[in-house]
Amino acid sequence: MPLIKHGAEIANDWTFVPDGAVLPETGKVSVSLARFLALKRGQENGPLPDGVRLGPADDPAELEPYLPELQLIEVDFPKYTDGRGYSQAQLLRRRFGYAGELRAVGHVLRDQVFYMHRSGFDAYETRRATVSEVTEALAELTVAYQPAASGPRVAFRKRHGA
Repeated sequence: MPLIKHGAEIANDWTFVPDGAVLPETGKVSVSLARFLALKRGQENGPLPDGVRLGPADDPAELEPYLPELQLIEVDFPKYTDGRGYSQAQLLRRRFGYAGELRAVGHVLRDQVFYMHRSGFDAYETRRATVSEVTEALAELTVAYQPAASGPRVAFRKRHGA
């Protein structure tokens, strides 16, 4: 599956370790939110990972105290019609100030990439879009009407000089 960040395909040096599987002693690892919290609270033994994968039903607020130590947060899109990941990304970027890599994983479609970027994602792991399709999607629209985590001023503010 290609991993696209900053408009280029990059090597994915992270491994998602499912619940119940043994955590490796070395390497970049992400785990589910439940497993990460269990490790932090001492309810499970093992090395502490630097990455977390949020499922659609997970509350990103549970990660707030740990955000400075996380290098990666993956947000899972199990199907393209599930939009809860957009809200999770907005919360992580705008409310909690997460500055690390925010990666969309799962059913990431070309048509969603622009909106994912506006929500705060900066990396996309997709089997349904090529690098050129992702870069085209990111450059397709230059003006937006709603504020976003990605930062540029919206058309309304530009128009009224605010």
